[in-house]
Amino acid sequence: MTQAPLLSAPLPPGVLLEVASPGLDQGVEIAVVVPTFRRPALVLRTLASLRMQEGSSPFAVILVENDEEGRAGLDAARPLFESGALPGTIVVAQARGNCAAYNAGFAAAARLFPQLRIALIVDDDEAAEPGWIAAHSAALDRLGVDITGGPQIPVFEDESKRALAAHPVFRAPFEASGPIGVLVSSGNVAIRADVLRRMSEPLFDTRFDFTGGGDADLFSRCREAGFRFGWCREAAVHEIVPARRTEFSWINARALRNGALSTLVQRGRDGRARTLAKSLALALAAPPRSVIAALRSRSALIGLYHLQIAIGRLQGEFGRVGEQYRKPESN
Repeated sequence: MTQAPLLSAPLPPGVLLEVASPGLDQGVEIAVVVPTFRRPALVLRTLASLRMQEGSSPFAVILVENDEEGRAGLDAARPLFESGALPGTIVVAQARGNCAAYNAGFAAAARLFPQLRIALIVDDDEAAEPGWIAAHSAALDRLGVDITGGPQIPVFEDESKRALAAHPVFRAPFEASGPIGVLVSSGNVAIRADVLRRMSEPLFDTRFDFTGGGDADLFSRCREAGFRFGWCREAAVHEIVPARRTEFSWINARALRNGALSTLVQRGRDGRARTLAKSLALALAAPPRSVIAALRSRSALIGLYHLQIAIGRLQGEFGRVGEQYRKPESN
């Protein structure tokens, strides 16, 4: 592996290089992107979990500060990078929004590490298990896929809400490792660098910056481009769930948003007529499905999810999508 001057690889407009660990090896083949926004204590938990990785090839961390004015995450993490305790860089994404942050991280990974083979994402409210990188890397090869996802295991601040782990908003979409049709969440994924090179920049559509759904849109486009997906049960992260996210108002808003986003993503792929037909079909099927789900789970809240998704899809038909990421304190 070779070393090169960090500043020899210019970043795109709107992405500022702030910190680089001393002696950073730009020949590493694995980069971990960590977007952060006003969660200094939690992002230190995330970075601590990356320092504990076992069985992985050498990797670099790209911390993406998405609050250019406050920079709380950057300030908290700076000593780790400047001391070399964590190899990598801190960049600032000047445009606010989760898609903008992801784009900045992947752009930095592609430009700063020319031998990049795998890029991973872990969010700043998550902590990766010690074998997380190694498990994703092995699954990509074992399954012969281009993108792998893994479980985001909820850790509820209010322990009395642990039963909500069975709710579709918090439950992993797959159980067993193996090939899958597509992913919808980017909170715990590994992506081959070939995907980054073939998909045009910006990778994530910034129209989804404050609604979420940029990940589902990206993965839908990746599937259309012929890329294959896999699920790696062993590559788990543990996600902090604040008490506010266990309230009915938040869960209801998230379910409605998920329904609306599925409409927008499908419309981009299948057109308005087919999307509307599916929305209407789901609306008709939702009441009995909700009753069955409530009886099986013994939870009216879980049962409501099918109705909420159907209503959300109809809202999406009229362009109504909740912006849960617009106000940081409510997301």
